[in-house]
Amino acid sequence: MEADKIDALPGQPKWVDFDQYGGYVIVDPNYERALFYYFVESPHNSSDKPLVLWLNGGPGCSSLGYGALEELGPFRVNSDGKTLYLNDYAWTNAANVIFLESPIGVGFSYSNTSSDYKLNGDERTAGDSYTFLIHWLERFPHYKTREFFLAGESYAGHYVPQLAEKILQGNLNTCQTTINLKGIAIGNAEIEEDTNTMARYEYFWTHAMNSDETYAAIHQFCNFSGVDYSMECYSALDASRNERGNIEFDDIYASPCNDSLLADPKPSSKALHASANGLTDEWRNCGGDTNARVPVSSTRYSINKLRLLIQNSWRPWYTNNQVGGYVVEYKGLVFATVRGAGHKVPSYQPERALTLFSSFLEGALPLPPPS
Repeated sequence: MEADKIDALPGQPKWVDFDQYGGYVIVDPNYERALFYYFVESPHNSSDKPLVLWLNGGPGCSSLGYGALEELGPFRVNSDGKTLYLNDYAWTNAANVIFLESPIGVGFSYSNTSSDYKLNGDERTAGDSYTFLIHWLERFPHYKTREFFLAGESYAGHYVPQLAEKILQGNLNTCQTTINLKGIAIGNAEIEEDTNTMARYEYFWTHAMNSDETYAAIHQFCNFSGVDYSMECYSALDASRNERGNIEFDDIYASPCNDSLLADPKPSSKALHASANGLTDEWRNCGGDTNARVPVSSTRYSINKLRLLIQNSWRPWYTNNQVGGYVVEYKGLVFATVRGAGHKVPSYQPERALTLFSSFLEGALPLPPPS
């Protein structure tokens, strides 16, 4: 543990009052497959706070480059691209957070066997992440009995539930470390490709980006199965693309980014204890209710398939006396939206995202309307 402790990140502000760690956990010694993590302890009574594992999606998005440095981590990158400033709404205010780069080939995670990269898939990703957790808890033994939560976004709609299942299965092994899993949270979760594609075109139409004629043609000619699309379907999808123009899928009300003017943050590998094996020629990350990438309607379609009983009806939730979003509680599941947020919710609405996350950790619904 002490070997992984980070003295300071390049460009971080002075007077940082929390501990940071970074390093590798070998998940397969035969192939020398290693997952990189960045761990931040809460600056507020960390010994009393739960432990959270954060996973970005993609598949193939860096939890360090995205989650830690652009969304919910303790720092954000200044416009100079070299210095950092403190994130007032970091999720580490409420928990101790591990940012895991998974699967191998993402961020600084790597394998010393090049052919190993071709074997990535959901099943192995879940297995490697579970092995990581077991070994990580041996390195940080004081967290073994801590309340543990899984959270992630986008393709983590696959990663998080499958890892949760691995944990529950592993907990049945009396010779294995028991992980005190208390809950999971997935934001803008890609769960089913078919319903997500259907919901995306529905979202375009309901947000006035497609004509009635194109929307009707898509429903007439496209079966949303992902295979054997007809020529009529492709024609309708092309019409949809032309009609909506150049919009940003992650936030339809934002101006599209000019990628040529941007550089993804590439943290210092030396400061983070990252191996040169985990570096590639080019660092990349990966390519709410204003989110068209995995629209809110996609999530609703998936939830409706579960046919769960409603325990608390749909209502607004509040932060600072303003509507932060909407929430409904089913038996065993809570569905909440964040008003004004794009795909990376903590980037667009950091205060509302932290409010919702804190409620999740407490096992409570976010605040109701003020009386």
